[in-house]
Amino acid sequence: MNAPHGIKWPYALIALLAVAAAAFGVLRPQLIPAAASTSAAKKKPGATELVKQNPPPRLFGDAEIASIGKQAVAQRKKADAAFAQWKAAHGTVRDDKAFAAWAARQVPAPPSAGQRTAELHQVQALAGSRTAAGKKAATWLELYGKKDIWKLYLHDQRELIPAQQGTAEKAQLKAALKLAKTISDQLAAKDRQPAPFVLEPSLRPDKHIKPGAKGPYSYPSRHAARSAAAVTFLSALSPHRAEDYEWMRAEVLYSRLYMAGHLPSDLTAGTFLGDLVGDYELAVSGH
Repeated sequence: MNAPHGIKWPYALIALLAVAAAAFGVLRPQLIPAAASTSAAKKKPGATELVKQNPPPRLFGDAEIASIGKQAVAQRKKADAAFAQWKAAHGTVRDDKAFAAWAARQVPAPPSAGQRTAELHQVQALAGSRTAAGKKAATWLELYGKKDIWKLYLHDQRELIPAQQGTAEKAQLKAALKLAKTISDQLAAKDRQPAPFVLEPSLRPDKHIKPGAKGPYSYPSRHAARSAAAVTFLSALSPHRAEDYEWMRAEVLYSRLYMAGHLPSDLTAGTFLGDLVGDYELAVSGH
């Protein structure tokens, strides 16, 4: 398993900010009104604070995540080609509703029952090799891989650019993550493909699946869609860091296989969808 090399620098930044904040609080406590202090106490912690409170454990090794990582990267060319058709017809005008309907139609139909059964056997084989460290890594990735880690990566970039630009890009990433979730949720509800732990409850006894349960549904993967949207968007802003973003996406995707949350086809379909969303957000935001 690998140390989380792609996110070391944010922790140094977090520590520096924490020391500075503490020093300011000691030197100038009279500048903080009681009302503002109360409001800050009630404010929901952001991605930086959440990850600071719960830093990543040792994550999966490169050899473990290589296959799903390659499958994810392969979706990009397909998505770029498909998005070119949207852009040719619609330009760069934002129309989330129309785009969402179009993007949903581009996602391949779920595999046949036989194909999904074969994929389930892959997940079952992987489940037999789980370790305590692997479960800890997968749990962290499931929790923060939806959006927080991507927001933290963007925070890194925002430290090096004008504040106004950083604020705009923060809103754009948030929009991409939200749209990816919306479309993937709609497709999952329509296609109604049970998650692996629903098909085989012994894969996740902690989920307490009732006999005859149909959901949760897993095609396409929400984690994959959000991760791909973030990787596409962030890589355009900072191309030299694209490899780190792709590494983290592979970690997130592998964690979903490892804990039987998804089948491989759930992840590739979600990645394709997320790449479309990322391309769309880059286009309409002028990048």
